[in-house]
Amino acid sequence: MISGRTEVTQMIVSAKVAKGLKWSDIAEKIGQSKEWTTAACLGQMTLSKTQAEMIGEIFGLSEEAVAWLQIVPYKGSLPGAVPTDPLIYRWYEIVSVYGTTIKELIHEEFGDGIMSAIDFSMDIQREADPKGDRVKVVLSGKFLPYKSY
Repeated sequence: MISGRTEVTQMIVSAKVAKGLKWSDIAEKIGQSKEWTTAACLGQMTLSKTQAEMIGEIFGLSEEAVAWLQIVPYKGSLPGAVPTDPLIYRWYEIVSVYGTTIKELIHEEFGDGIMSAIDFSMDIQREADPKGDRVKVVLSGKFLPYKSY
């Protein structure tokens, strides 16, 4: 018996390593972006029955594990207040240093509101640079204004 979505995520990651798979290849098989597919396989998105069955086939998951992939997950995967993984910490650092700047510029351009993480897309690409390759991340979220009532 599977105790929850975290256990299914561990099963997926273990199978990915054992089979030598890439997230982009998995994404292509289910017809979604590599960013969304990775988030889904890591427990942050709900998969449709068809998608869950395809993921189950790719990773050799049980019917119970496939069922867990179709349940709305508890979103937000970071376990502590400040992440310790160096790559994730750099994102925390970016928000710590530039968060108020991002907030000010969004409010100046759009008004009082937020950028949606629900109506959202992300694209991560390698950008060649003679001084060392760069990571290009594009985040795009719908602007949601606060309502007066």
